[in-house]
Amino acid sequence: MTEPREIAERLLDAQVEYIVGEVSGDRFAEVVARDVDAVLGVADTIVFRDVVSIDEAKRTVGNIIDLIGGSPVLRDVVGVFADSIYDNIAANNEYTLGDVVEREPVEQLLEQIFGMHQAQERILERLTESPLIATVASKFVDKLISDFMESNRQMAGKIPGVGSLVNLGTSAAKQARKAAERATGDGTFLGEMAGKGAQFALKRTNNAIREMLRDAPVHDAAMEFWDLHAGEPVSGLRDYLSQQELRELALIIYQIALTTREKEYFGLLVDECVDVFFTKYGDLTLAAMLPELGLSGQDIGNEILRYGPAVIEQAKRNGVLSKLVRERLEPFFLSESTLAILADA
Repeated sequence: MTEPREIAERLLDAQVEYIVGEVSGDRFAEVVARDVDAVLGVADTIVFRDVVSIDEAKRTVGNIIDLIGGSPVLRDVVGVFADSIYDNIAANNEYTLGDVVEREPVEQLLEQIFGMHQAQERILERLTESPLIATVASKFVDKLISDFMESNRQMAGKIPGVGSLVNLGTSAAKQARKAAERATGDGTFLGEMAGKGAQFALKRTNNAIREMLRDAPVHDAAMEFWDLHAGEPVSGLRDYLSQQELRELALIIYQIALTTREKEYFGLLVDECVDVFFTKYGDLTLAAMLPELGLSGQDIGNEILRYGPAVIEQAKRNGVLSKLVRERLEPFFLSESTLAILADA
């Protein structure tokens, strides 16, 4: 009579062979389709809110952002990706910028930006409140007038008799400027006077700037600028910045994102997003959420079949698959209760 343990081991071998066969070859596709349908059938009976609490979801999302956002892999590849994009993707001459980005959404974006009157007014108001505006305006006006005087002097030099007259005026202006420099102790003259009234002048010009943004053909000019570039190859974008500049920009943006996610306020934003998600989707079943995410059972099955067979075949060839299945089943088949059943059979 065959011993119970021997029978159990033979049953274990048969079970391992059956499971390996289920996930191998042509049978695998049938099993995936069957099991995905079964899982979705169960998911259609489970309401999302009943199995996932808001607090758990907030902790999970926070952990994902914390772990992935600060992972060494992401940190290391930011610069590498920037270099690769610059060397390979951005060097493409086959596609134009217009092929990559449609004109209509660009126009809508510009319309939205130029239509944000509240933001424009607030920015203008805050700029005029800055103590540095006067200094910037002072240096700008000083440079502008100095260049204008020099340009006039060079043009006048080409006309007989006028050059001497302009040189006399320029000399007088320089003398006055030197006197102002001795009095004020700095290097500005007309710019100094302009700087004192810069904030007042900027406030007075706010209305003019608003009207220009609203009424002048700023939008048309921006779209004309876009159209000029839309027909150029994507590689033309590299004229705007060097590879090193792109790399540094990517690293700075990554650093901003990295440090922002550590702030308490960012956590509040994440929590609010989770609350909104639960309000909108919390009462749906797990299966009903898939279409909302743009997925279907067929999509899930296709992705499993895309990667699963290669992984399973490799695990099958090196014996890892059979070993794992056996390790999971052996405790049951060789348990005392199973052997007792086989002994009574």
